Amino acid sequence: MKGMNEMLRQAQIMQRKMTEAQDALKTKEVEASSGGGMVTVKVTGAQEVTEVRIEPSVMESGDVEMLQDLVMTAANEALKKSKEMMEEAMKGVTGGISIPGMF
Repeated sequence: MKGMNEMLRQAQIMQRKMTEAQDALKTKEVEASSGGGMVTVKVTGAQEVTEVRIEPSVMESGDVEMLQDLVMTAANEALKKSKEMMEEAMKGVTGGISIPGMF
């Protein structure tokens, strides 16, 4: 029984640390750009887009498809960086153990 209680205690501690890490990730941001900096997207560690910057010169070209591609590319890269940041933070909590379904 003692082993079971210790295991439950460890699980509660890990859950608390995971919640703390997730809360911290909400305030951390990463950014990515495309088109040589023509479009920049910022994303939090909670996978929330917080800012999209578009250089005015992109708008002057009138090429809507290019602008859409630049935004999509920058957003996808920023989300990828955000996911990597989240995975790294969770590794610190779990001691590097991969827990299926965590992400």
